[in-house]
Amino acid sequence: MDAFWIILSGSLVAVSCGLLGCYLILRKMAMVGDAISHAVLPGIVLAFLISGSRNSFVMLIGAGLIGLLTTFLIEFFHRKAKLQSDASIGLTFTWLFAVGVILISAFAGKVDLDQDCVLYGEIAYVPIDLWITGAGQIMGPRAVYISGSVLLIILLFIKFGYKELFLTTFDPAYATSIGISTTLWHYLLMGAVSLTTVASFEVVGAILVVALMVAPPATAYLLTEDFKKMLAYTAVLGIVVAVLGYYLAWFMNASIAGAMSVVAGILFLAALLLSPKEGIITKMLRNRALRNQTQSI
Repeated sequence: MDAFWIILSGSLVAVSCGLLGCYLILRKMAMVGDAISHAVLPGIVLAFLISGSRNSFVMLIGAGLIGLLTTFLIEFFHRKAKLQSDASIGLTFTWLFAVGVILISAFAGKVDLDQDCVLYGEIAYVPIDLWITGAGQIMGPRAVYISGSVLLIILLFIKFGYKELFLTTFDPAYATSIGISTTLWHYLLMGAVSLTTVASFEVVGAILVVALMVAPPATAYLLTEDFKKMLAYTAVLGIVVAVLGYYLAWFMNASIAGAMSVVAGILFLAALLLSPKEGIITKMLRNRALRNQTQSI
């Protein structure tokens, strides 16, 4: 039963992260998730200092607010300071992460509060982190409810904002010309990324969140040029990563998050080599067949 809960929560997180990752990759902002997962540390510390509690919900609120600030600063430095996207991402998350480290050392040095215990989750703990009602009834792993709720929000966001997200991603100039605010939809997308990243890294860990937000969408990108198919392939690949990653970790007695990340990388490599249109080996075989046809003529 533990395996089921771990795979289920991993799959829910993988689909949420992957769907948003499709937009990030096409907008050339794939590392925003990594930036947010590190930059939220001061939000976690400030939430603790203000509330005096290490309650996960309180810290998630603090982390979420700083996550939104992170996306604003990245865009601000990119537009106003004319920095490249990668430079603004690197500047923002290192600065905010450093602020968090200073806050911990200055105000929370004697408290069990560090980036390992509040920033990085562990998917193997999902079955034992239970949601217990006030009446003492066990409802199941808390992570499943968190991940399921986030996925529902992301699916509704994409369903009702599909046209706007599509146009602002592929043709922002046209979107602006027909009255769609590219700035508004950029921040809505970044808000969704922030929500998903912050909610997910407590469940599966920051490293796996980044891997799931980049690898499955990048793999799907190599497999199709149809955006709707890319979204569908990404969701399927995310579930495959969760399933195969768990059993790889079980077989090797290794980290589950690490195994899932490895599987995601292997699937991307397979697509890179064997993709029907863009695969390296596929192109070599196609060129060889074409040369043979030419010589036979």
